[in-house]
Amino acid sequence: MTDRSTLADSFLATTFMAGATRGPLAGDASNRRYERLRDAGGRTAVLMDAPPDKGEDVRPFVRIARHLHGLGLSAPEIYAEDTTHGFLLIEDLGDALFSRVIPKDPAIEATLYRAATDVLVTLAQAPLPQLDPYGPQRMTDLACLAFTKYRDPVAGAADAQAQTEFATRFREILERTTTGRTVLAQRDYHADNLLWLPEREGPARVGLLDFQDAMAGHPAYDLVSLLQDVRRDVSPEVEDQMLAHYIADTGVADSDFRTVYRVLGAQRNLRILGVFGRLGLDYGKPHYVDMIPKVWAHVMRDIADPALAPVAQLLRDSLPEPTPAVLARLRR
Repeated sequence: MTDRSTLADSFLATTFMAGATRGPLAGDASNRRYERLRDAGGRTAVLMDAPPDKGEDVRPFVRIARHLHGLGLSAPEIYAEDTTHGFLLIEDLGDALFSRVIPKDPAIEATLYRAATDVLVTLAQAPLPQLDPYGPQRMTDLACLAFTKYRDPVAGAADAQAQTEFATRFREILERTTTGRTVLAQRDYHADNLLWLPEREGPARVGLLDFQDAMAGHPAYDLVSLLQDVRRDVSPEVEDQMLAHYIADTGVADSDFRTVYRVLGAQRNLRILGVFGRLGLDYGKPHYVDMIPKVWAHVMRDIADPALAPVAQLLRDSLPEPTPAVLARLRR
């Protein structure tokens, strides 16, 4: 029995799930692990195992989950916590991920995405807890991962001049467009992190799973995460409908919001381009490389917006198209 297992057993022994059967649940790109627990009476819960020695910290998850609960949203209820050793016992919201439900009943896509958009409307109208800012400099630094973790490994050498020129121009674009009030941005708000809970009402029908890295960001950021999803294709009709729905329900300026939606789409997808390249090269996870062509398509579409003209051609010239040969290099 590993030390982690011993610690988990000791933690669970103090909870109502002492002696429950345990089975693995799918994890994510982090070092966190999850198990579903079931007791003799059929009750279930989820054990989150987040090792502090691997850089994990459950305290942000606990704090933000309770904030979201206070807004009437369906983050998992926290039943028990051991923040020192990195264990949480949390509510089991089931397995009905958007990415699993929609393929079984495509006609329900708009309903699910409207509910998910309503969650973002709720956050746009809610008080903002104390969070680090997700501002122009941080977003520019992360967008530069497209150079350092995607372009440079493929090209075999860095292009410092192109990266510096991009960073200068892109930060200016972000400073000009991402002004105004900030909201709680979960930053990984997509179909693989959202659960369908049809027995609940309103925005609470959307179960929230991945929000521990939330920051104070522009209201368009999570809408981009939701609608420009590299893991599943959101239909253009649904994307247009949800943009219009969000704009109408929040009262933001239509043209300005659509512009910043494209700008943040470029930022997010450039970051993902670098992250997926790194996961393939440095962590031996080639299935992330397989999604890079979708990321690329989002980048190319977003930089067609006039607001991104100062960096559009630079990116087309600097970043290699994800051909089979390029993807093969990233799968090493």
